[in-house]
Amino acid sequence: MTGSTGDAQDPVEDPLALERQVCFALAVASRSVIALYRPVLEPMGLTHPQYLVMLALWERSPRSLRELATVLHLDPGTLSPLVKRLEKAGLVVRERDTRDERNLALTLTDDGRALRTRAEQVPPAIVERLGVSRADLEHARGVLGALITAADRAGD
Repeated sequence: MTGSTGDAQDPVEDPLALERQVCFALAVASRSVIALYRPVLEPMGLTHPQYLVMLALWERSPRSLRELATVLHLDPGTLSPLVKRLEKAGLVVRERDTRDERNLALTLTDDGRALRTRAEQVPPAIVERLGVSRADLEHARGVLGALITAADRAGD
């Protein structure tokens, strides 16, 4: 029986061929690239998700937990434990927003601000480890940004 489970089909013809799936390519690329960050971030005491939080706070601090969750496309419940670990490491402080007590404001500590200097070495280290040109990486980031925007629109 052609097309039944277990039968090999030409991947070009098969719409369910694994290598044709955008979701598969994104998942593998994500895991592979994030794995390259691990040894670069480890000496700084950061995991990749914590690094993303710090990047957002280096752009602007203080930020509310809600704003940070939006910027990082994370659920506040997922973000909260990350922030608590960063606070325990002495990199951020969580305080009630003076303008609205319901909001939690996240502010970098002096150590958190100082870590930015070391973090400036992360992007070139990743580019070197990948062995891909900056132009190709910028192109990929642009395509991924468009995919994120399209997925956000489709989810609304």
